[in-house]
Amino acid sequence: MKRLILTRHAKSSWDDPLTPDHDRPLNERGKAAAADLGQWLDSRGYVPDEVLCSDSLRTRKTWSGIAPALPGTPVLELKPALYHAGPDVMLAVLRHAKGGCVMMIGHNPGIAEFAGRLVAQAVPNPDFARYPTGATLVVDFVADDWSQVGFGQGGVVDFIIPREIVA
Repeated sequence: MKRLILTRHAKSSWDDPLTPDHDRPLNERGKAAAADLGQWLDSRGYVPDEVLCSDSLRTRKTWSGIAPALPGTPVLELKPALYHAGPDVMLAVLRHAKGGCVMMIGHNPGIAEFAGRLVAQAVPNPDFARYPTGATLVVDFVADDWSQVGFGQGGVVDFIIPREIVA
């Protein structure tokens, strides 16, 4: 069994229009949402042992907001290929993962399509298709190795967006 925690970065700041997209930080709402996601993941025992993260500032800051709530020190791997990646690239990166429970942090529109293609059955949440900032899918795969994972094979365990988290 393999578990994937698929998270879109938290809300980013557009305060400085001259900031390159890759270097946009989280806004205050995004920082709070990342911390809430960390607590939510921990409260349900969804703890990754490996994190595959786009190398953009907002994805890295999303992880640094989540991480303090989680026990242990998951292996963090920054993956430039995940920056605005499409589903095929995301799957290729995932197939090289080593952990039993892997978290992947990326961007729309690719992450929304990736999530939709991974699951065997649609998630019954009206926000799933648009995968808003901070959206997090927990999905299990019957596989011994990530190289065996493919589209349409994932069993949905959970799905949340930050505004649905009740403190």
